[in-house]
Amino acid sequence: MKTTHKLYILSILASTLTVSCLKEDTNYAEGTQNPESSIYVLRNLYKGNDVALDTEKLNGANYLNCLVISNAQTKNFPTNVVAVQNTWRGQTRGILIEVPNDHNYQFGDSLRIGLANPMLSKFNDLLVLKGIAETNITKLNSGNKVQSKSVSIATLKNKFSDYESTFVGVTADLATEPENGTPIKGAKPLVDSEKNNLVLFTADDATFSEQSIAPSATFTGIAFRNTNDIELRLQSYTDMRYPSGRVYAGWPENFDTFDAPKDGYAARMVKLTTGDWLFDQSLLGFTPGRDRIVSGTHAVRFQQNLKTPALLQMNFDVPNGASKVTLWYGCYWNDRSSSFTLEYSQDQGKTWTQTGEVISDATTTTESMTPKQAVFLMNIQGPVRFRINKLGLGGSTNEISNGRLGIDDIAIFRSY
Repeated sequence: MKTTHKLYILSILASTLTVSCLKEDTNYAEGTQNPESSIYVLRNLYKGNDVALDTEKLNGANYLNCLVISNAQTKNFPTNVVAVQNTWRGQTRGILIEVPNDHNYQFGDSLRIGLANPMLSKFNDLLVLKGIAETNITKLNSGNKVQSKSVSIATLKNKFSDYESTFVGVTADLATEPENGTPIKGAKPLVDSEKNNLVLFTADDATFSEQSIAPSATFTGIAFRNTNDIELRLQSYTDMRYPSGRVYAGWPENFDTFDAPKDGYAARMVKLTTGDWLFDQSLLGFTPGRDRIVSGTHAVRFQQNLKTPALLQMNFDVPNGASKVTLWYGCYWNDRSSSFTLEYSQDQGKTWTQTGEVISDATTTTESMTPKQAVFLMNIQGPVRFRINKLGLGGSTNEISNGRLGIDDIAIFRSY
């Protein structure tokens, strides 16, 4: 009996110790809630009706860090809102913040916005954060560089919610070629070679409204919506970048009309919409998600690890000179980057001269499904032809990157 009694007491003590330990244990798998939210997360909370935000809906977050991309001083943006953007997990998103008309937030300011029960709502069909007291907005620093993201008109219109209230760059022509000295003010329709259109809007009282507009440029500004129209609103006159003449008729070359695609990289001529092109260690690729197809069904793919150049070369001239060439590029699938140049010839391809810098920053499809756009400025008069020269750096090593390269939508702009 004494032995049984002792065992019973030991069992009670062991049970008590176990419960005590369980109570004090921390579930480290739960982690610590992140106090910072992102615009990407905020936008996903809006489902068509106003949303009153709180820490529960924001999973414990109570502030937002962002960059101001609107410029109140140039007067080409509504005075009662500022446009801000930030990047979360590689996704850049923008939103409007309701502020007093006499606010002093500047282009390039970095802000911390306290999310003390604001409201997600709509303003001119754009998403806006309302009800944020000025005491909940802190300027962290100023003068930050605002990077624009190049986007085609078609992509901007088809995926507007991804670009809404962000700083973007669109390369396009004016739908109607302007006379020299035509002011930029008003609603100016922009158009690309596939007849996609977009409104470039500049208010009559904007500080740069009387400056002249170029026939073609990379127009950089805030993706905006006014009633049913999607607009682009420049925030300064210098946001009209790379001004040039209009794109040649029939360009860009999108590599979708050809006599016959050919397996392999052997040198041959291919008849495209714009003319005959020499493909040498390059081919027409059509693998979605791997080839860098910007429009249509095909793009150009260059061979990898060569010690000699891989070429994509015009076998014809454009007649009226060139002020600009643009193209889209990226790594083929998840290959390593590579290096290429743009070259021109004014003696029917006997000699070639490099224009612009060597480009070596192509990204993989894992890093971004959207290729980068390269813009080359020049002032070439008279007939001219171009080629892309993928440099023969040899096999890829720790020091050398020479993977397969993707190119699409090459455009040539007349002299200006």
